[in-house]
Amino acid sequence: MAVYIDPPLWPAHGTVFSHLVSDSSLEELHAFAAAAGVPERAFDGDHYDVPERRYNDLVLAGAIPVEARVLVRKLIASGLRIPARERSKALTVPLMERWNSIFPGHEELGLELLERWGGDGRKYHSRTHLLAVLEALDVLTEPALPARTVSLAAWFHDAVYEGVAGQDEEDSALLAEDRLTAVGLSPTDVAEVARLVRLTSSHSPEPGDHAGALLCDADLSVLGGDQQAYARYLAAVREDYAHVSDADFAKGRAAVVRHLLGLDPLFHGERAKALWLDAARRNLSAELA
Repeated sequence: MAVYIDPPLWPAHGTVFSHLVSDSSLEELHAFAAAAGVPERAFDGDHYDVPERRYNDLVLAGAIPVEARVLVRKLIASGLRIPARERSKALTVPLMERWNSIFPGHEELGLELLERWGGDGRKYHSRTHLLAVLEALDVLTEPALPARTVSLAAWFHDAVYEGVAGQDEEDSALLAEDRLTAVGLSPTDVAEVARLVRLTSSHSPEPGDHAGALLCDADLSVLGGDQQAYARYLAAVREDYAHVSDADFAKGRAAVVRHLLGLDPLFHGERAKALWLDAARRNLSAELA
């Protein structure tokens, strides 16, 4: 049994981080971390995230330094690795890199939003969904980049989530207005971000609203996944509403599905239609049936 650590290369929270793993046992990993004073909150499913300042101490304590690619191979071989997309917390680094690329100099706000997206009880409306929407925007706008206001709207569109349709979008828009005004974004851009966030309540942009169509198409891209992906989506949505009885959930979900099937168009951009429309209609119709 051995504990391994890779170089501190992964940026977050104003520093860079290493990963600490075991090649055989989580119990061994937890024992090593506890003895070295690594807090429990640093554990992320199959590894600990440790800041650069702890690297030398952990090597002296017995962690074996290896390259990042070697550490990943050790973790995979151990059978302990959890796929990144199954760990919302694991998306902190890639999401913060995206945030800093669209709104540099405002890391504190990005971290606040990540905390909101990573809140307890979020299963579908989680960081995984946020990343999926951002990636869908990339696909829809390739080779260009999404407008900054569209990307910011994606970050804010479910930042407030209490499971109350319509109110969540309104509260998220109000949060965007407050936070983006406070950090000095222009009033025009603040208004546009809030408008786009509110639009995700109905997913019905007006004809010619290119930005609105982009965000709505990206937000609904999950509907066009394959059968297994759609099943995972449904299971996660059900967990988001765990406080609702089966009968009430079925009634409410059926109304949502009918609304989506009734949208004409369901997707607005030609690329989105080509990518997701046929599969989305098939998935929604099968769910309703």
